[in-house]
Amino acid sequence: MYQVGELILYGSTGVCKVTDVKPLEIEGEERLYYVLKPLYQECTISTPAENGKVFMRPVLTREEAEQLIERIPSIRAEVFETYVLRELVEHYEASLKTHDCADLIALTMSLYAKKQGMERQKKKFGALDERFMKRAEELLFGELSVSLGIPKEEVPRYIEARVGMAAGEKSGAHAS
Repeated sequence: MYQVGELILYGSTGVCKVTDVKPLEIEGEERLYYVLKPLYQECTISTPAENGKVFMRPVLTREEAEQLIERIPSIRAEVFETYVLRELVEHYEASLKTHDCADLIALTMSLYAKKQGMERQKKKFGALDERFMKRAEELLFGELSVSLGIPKEEVPRYIEARVGMAAGEKSGAHAS
């Protein structure tokens, strides 16, 4: 059970702060509810503490976030190609629904590679691809921001610096 003040990942909403845990009576049945305040949206959510429908988990610790970032160079992201829009949506949604940051990184990397490939061919990056890339980045950067204790907008630069530093260490290059 989560406690007041705890930060959790709540479904596709992203990082939320537990602001209250209280009993609510709905249709004559009293159940324990979490009151959640999303960090990056203006709303409040009440959800049953024993909720089997919406995924909830604690946010990554700083150590878990750092380990994930260290793994980025080894994450292989395959560009998913199909002309069937439904298959594309299902593929992207499947990655989002795992609620796993490594899957979000792989999805973001594959979409970024697809975007670069389209630009090289002087083609337009699809609106659907763009929408899912932004969603994956929002979820990923939102959680990493909290885990690392840095502003959300600084997360991409932080990752680039860490991944670049790791690549330099492997090649024997050292910053002065």
